[in-house]
Amino acid sequence: MQTLTQAQLKFIELDKKKAEYKQFIEEYQRAVKDLVTEIGVGGHFQDAEGTVYQTAICEGKYVYFDKYEVTRTRRIGEKSGSLALKTAKELGYSVE
Repeated sequence: MQTLTQAQLKFIELDKKKAEYKQFIEEYQRAVKDLVTEIGVGGHFQDAEGTVYQTAICEGKYVYFDKYEVTRTRRIGEKSGSLALKTAKELGYSVE
């Protein structure tokens, strides 16, 4: 087994959190959509702390494409990963 670098260890730590963040973002986007459905675009409300919220249509959002990505084999309990087990074996790794 090889020794992992600091950059590799940091990536692994963050990659494990990525699924949690993705789930949060998806839930947040559903909540925004539900709110717009409920009060409409331009609708508004105030919370108990005094913060005022208003729904709006996004203006001027840029599309962002990542230049790099890191694919990986599945983790325990996952059905699949983005890196095929066959490819990992071809790279010389022992995977099940």
